[in-house]
Amino acid sequence: MYRQVSKLILYRNLGENSILKQLSEIFRRFENGYDQPEDLVTDIYCQVKALLDLGTTYGFDKNLWHNYLTFVLITNENSFSMTSEKVGKNEGTVNHFAKNDFAVFMELFRYDFRPIEEALGIDCFSTLLNYHSIAKQERMYNRNVSEKVRALSDKLAAAEDVDTFFDAVVGFYRDYGVGMFGLNKAFRFTTENGNLEFIPINNLDKVVLDDLVGYELQKKRLIENTEAFVAGRPCNNCLLYGDAGTGKSTSIKAILNQYYDSGLRMIEMYKHQFKDLSTIISHVKNRNYRFIIYMDDLSFEEFEIEYKFLKAVIEGGMETKPDNILIYATSNRRHLIRETWSDRADRDDELHRSDTMTEKLSLVARFGITINYSRPNQKEFFEIVKHLARKYPQINKSEEELCREANKWELSHGGISGRTAQQFINHLAGIAGDE
Repeated sequence: MYRQVSKLILYRNLGENSILKQLSEIFRRFENGYDQPEDLVTDIYCQVKALLDLGTTYGFDKNLWHNYLTFVLITNENSFSMTSEKVGKNEGTVNHFAKNDFAVFMELFRYDFRPIEEALGIDCFSTLLNYHSIAKQERMYNRNVSEKVRALSDKLAAAEDVDTFFDAVVGFYRDYGVGMFGLNKAFRFTTENGNLEFIPINNLDKVVLDDLVGYELQKKRLIENTEAFVAGRPCNNCLLYGDAGTGKSTSIKAILNQYYDSGLRMIEMYKHQFKDLSTIISHVKNRNYRFIIYMDDLSFEEFEIEYKFLKAVIEGGMETKPDNILIYATSNRRHLIRETWSDRADRDDELHRSDTMTEKLSLVARFGITINYSRPNQKEFFEIVKHLARKYPQINKSEEELCREANKWELSHGGISGRTAQQFINHLAGIAGDE
């Protein structure tokens, strides 16, 4: 295995802690007789555990070794994979080096583990080649990633020659991209010691726009802007504002689900992270995806100045915002920044108080589209309740009874809103399951 891995060129940067690199080093020590058998077994078991952990995280099944090698191929960001993401299969000298690496991976797909297993008296690799995963709830892993990896794994294992292998991998890059951005819909990020890391969000809400009852004009405006964005046409940053629980966040999540296959991705950001906004943009501006930077429940108190970072990045800084990035935000406040009567009063403690107000209110002006989500009236609230109840067959109540109980519920649970309706239906579905 060490000899195969050492031949890699484009895919050489595996990371010091990668399972493949660690196993190749262990096998080199085995072939050269450098270590005692018990030491080799201990180190092998450490990597087997890492494989099992990875398999659990991504819901791999059947041949865990093949799944892992496929995962390496589709997450390795190098000059070839990144170019293939943008242009797909193309003629070029780099293909010669890519096929060299794919020939290595074909050998690894067919690697014979029996000699080392017989010599050390272990059977872990044979077990991994015929792996049966424990069925688990979808929220524990990203089903979308798992299905894509396993489907490509089967195709690569069946490849008869390197050209077939090449076409399968490059076709995947063209269709889905490479790395975490190619596989996942949404991300958070962390910055530790100056290093930025994107973290996929696995347990995404599967909501679609039809799940949001009413708000047809609001949804239409959001769809039109998003479709222009994914098509590469001129579009605007969006601010969804209005009463709590009216579906602002739901609309944005549904937009992501609807346009993921068109290359839309989302990065969730909080206001204490605004100082990293320029860094985020620099990491994704050259990728072949459309990124929405999502800011939920955005608002600022008088003493908070983070809005200035946002103003500069959205519009006004020296660097133009890339065409593949938009900002979508939700807020309960129309102007995002808390206003007080003192902001409007004639006072002598600041000579140009109107300038201060203008500075505060100029942030919302940088959102080209603002969409208002108002609290529904009672009739609309009852329609939402009835629509949601249809999704739960265990709720056996007439529409009249539903509306009557929903009216009682909202009086003591925060008033009329889509969120209150969902909470009411969750309550009914929960107690129906106990009956």
